Amino acid sequence: MLKKRTGLVFLCWFLLVCLFAGSLSGCINQNVQPAEGLPSDPDGEWWKKAVFYQVFVRSFYDSNGDGTGDFQGIIEKMDYLNDNNPDTQNDLGINAIWLMPIHPSPSYHGYDVKDYYQTNPAYGTLDDFKRLLLEAEKRGIRVIIDLVINHTSTKHPWFVEAQDPESPKHDWYVWSDENPGFRGPQGQNVWHRAPNGKYYYALFWNQMPDLNFRNPEVTEEIYSIARYWLEDVGVDGFRIDGMKHIIEKGADQENTDETHAWLEDFQTYIKSIEPDAITVGEIWSNSFEVIRYVKNDAVDVAFNFDLARSILQNVNQGDAFGLSNTLSFESNLFPEETMGIFLSNHDQDRVMSVLMENEPNAKVAATIYLTSPGIPFLYYGEEIGLTGTGDHIHIRTPLHWSAEAKAGFTTGTPWNFHKPYFRERNIAVQLENPDSLLRHYINLIHARNQTQAFQGGSLVPVSTNHRSVLAYLRLNEQDAGLVLINLSDQKISDYALTSQRGLQPGVYELVSLIGPSQPENLVTMEDGGFRDYTPIDQLEPKGSYVFQLLFYSDEK
Repeated sequence: MLKKRTGLVFLCWFLLVCLFAGSLSGCINQNVQPAEGLPSDPDGEWWKKAVFYQVFVRSFYDSNGDGTGDFQGIIEKMDYLNDNNPDTQNDLGINAIWLMPIHPSPSYHGYDVKDYYQTNPAYGTLDDFKRLLLEAEKRGIRVIIDLVINHTSTKHPWFVEAQDPESPKHDWYVWSDENPGFRGPQGQNVWHRAPNGKYYYALFWNQMPDLNFRNPEVTEEIYSIARYWLEDVGVDGFRIDGMKHIIEKGADQENTDETHAWLEDFQTYIKSIEPDAITVGEIWSNSFEVIRYVKNDAVDVAFNFDLARSILQNVNQGDAFGLSNTLSFESNLFPEETMGIFLSNHDQDRVMSVLMENEPNAKVAATIYLTSPGIPFLYYGEEIGLTGTGDHIHIRTPLHWSAEAKAGFTTGTPWNFHKPYFRERNIAVQLENPDSLLRHYINLIHARNQTQAFQGGSLVPVSTNHRSVLAYLRLNEQDAGLVLINLSDQKISDYALTSQRGLQPGVYELVSLIGPSQPENLVTMEDGGFRDYTPIDQLEPKGSYVFQLLFYSDEK
């Protein structure tokens, strides 16, 4: 497995200040540099401090001019993701990558796999992929891959053989002599007639037949696939696609008890192979359904779809009150450090489209999810404001690297068209603009990397007496942070912050990570709360302000 990065060493004065204060709570090390990789975690759970970047290999960067992104393209552009140099500011600073399907597939997207032990030849060889892992390791970047096991491609040799009722592989899929008649959760047709006259079950598409996980041979094979990629290849874990559909019970096709039981056993097996491996679950259900998986140890981290929708909706409406309630509720609902927080992914309309191409709103949404509890996942291109709606192919277009021909993505004919605004909205242009959306993402990720409370601290809502002002504290034993956001289009000065708890009594200096450089000190009361605090006189329209709190003195 890939070697783990060594941890950050805190400076001596940090410990002295904390000891003087009588508690580690609220102490800040303002000399910590932005982490350019993942520090080691005493529990081995490295993902608790990670920021993931979701990559569609086909659309990231083409290294050989054939119009298709590839593994070598990721290697060549990896310094954009993380250059492992804390003194530079032209890399995102992410420290984990999620690669969408990398296996051979007859489809452009790869979610219908026809060989689980090889890589898609359009992306490169298995040796190319292993080189990608090595280059990522040099930068302290972990790599996880999509594990698409609910179904295979109809072109997979297993399914080709399974169409023979006498074949040992026949029972690897779900068959019926007659059409059972029920439809899928979204009303879709799920039973499809095969050339052999029987019906096979395929939840997502007739080219994606579902595997039969009641067959122990299927489970044994999936275990073998997972072991291969963890041990022989060296990935750091899996994002498990469509995991709520693993085992159906008649017309009950999601979140069944059998699905939970199978995934809990699979999680146990994964940890027996590599305790440090992460599993990330796609359970596109309400949060009450999702938390069952993490509470029952069926998966390490699960995406919070309810929160993603709420962030974008409330940002569009400028409703800080509703957003504060949702953030607090969802953060308390999920067990600590099990929530995958995101704004969009490869199956959803892009953030900039949902926000009606309002860049200030896009910056506000980025601030919220990159400073909130949970493990953040950033879908490629969101950091420069790519748009896309409807058909998924429009949401997975090539990344814009520059204003050069074909958006700097390829020297050949791109597999899919870039957006018409690529000359104005690309990485090279935005890196040169200190006020760009990309610069905002870079600043946020670096702020998160240098502030432990933003990586793994609890959330304490802060009352603002203004419906358009959102504020919250992030707290852990080492560190504290304050986030303050104006969701309106107007300047705001008639606000004040109040909290009943959270910090230890004393005086805090605010170290500005994003926003003005000289905010007012914060004085807390005996109960650790504060009242009518105004750190800066005026909040700019759609302004984001992120602070570290440095314990300054216990004298008021």
